[in-house]
Amino acid sequence: MSSAATPGTPLPVRTPGSPARGRHRRPERPEIPADAPALLLAVPATADPETQSLTDEIVSIVRGEQPGIDVTAAYLPTADGDPGQATVAALLAQAAEAGAPTPIVVPLLPGPHPAALADLWAAAEATGAVVTDVLGPHPLLAEAVHVRLSEADLARADRARLFTINTTADGVVLAAAGGEEAVQAAGITGVLLAARLAVPVVPAALDVPGSVQAAVAHLRATGAARPALAPFVIGPEVEAGLLASVTEEAGCPAAEPLGAYPAIGRLIVSAYLAALGVAEEQPGRPVPAV
Repeated sequence: MSSAATPGTPLPVRTPGSPARGRHRRPERPEIPADAPALLLAVPATADPETQSLTDEIVSIVRGEQPGIDVTAAYLPTADGDPGQATVAALLAQAAEAGAPTPIVVPLLPGPHPAALADLWAAAEATGAVVTDVLGPHPLLAEAVHVRLSEADLARADRARLFTINTTADGVVLAAAGGEEAVQAAGITGVLLAARLAVPVVPAALDVPGSVQAAVAHLRATGAARPALAPFVIGPEVEAGLLASVTEEAGCPAAEPLGAYPAIGRLIVSAYLAALGVAEEQPGRPVPAV
């Protein structure tokens, strides 16, 4: 923004400045059509205070990424969930009864989680709601894991470009939730993470007994003296206390889950826009004509 004096006014008046240019500028988000359906963020958990706080933070990030977006979070409760909480099934049914456009449902998951997705698809089937793919694999998730490791002093990263300077851990177990299917998908992110850290990365399953311990043993057998655990989970999809118990059994330090890392909100918006059929501008590239 710049200021310019205008005759007859006592103070300068702000006039729009030129938009940022160049290949490193942040791409502008496209406008969402006025009649577009809402975004319903499906959280694979019950609405306990910790999960609610994390969800609220992620919703705030989503709104910051795409101003004006109509986004609501709802839960996929377990059998002992609070019957008064906002569930995906209940909100989809309310939209159908009101004659409103069926929301686009985005699962809050970095990778496949068969049990949670089965519940989600069952909830969406009655109303024909569109359920997007999970958020990964994506290079931004490898970046998020790298940052969480650096925050735990398990990897060093340049603040500006996230290039590794020195790595405290000499091997990383990338621990996903969702069984063997999640492990296979996490392997792609593991390759991206290994390229960033220049150390071996082995995927494992947090929710499969012995999986993480076996991965740690493999790293140690291949020469890693200081393996570390990197949770490839946002947080709500893991049972309370599971990460702490698995970390203790593995006998190695661990980073925090991805949580409300800013890229999570960006990937949620991207999944929603893709379901809408709205093209996003890529850095340094023009938006294709529709």
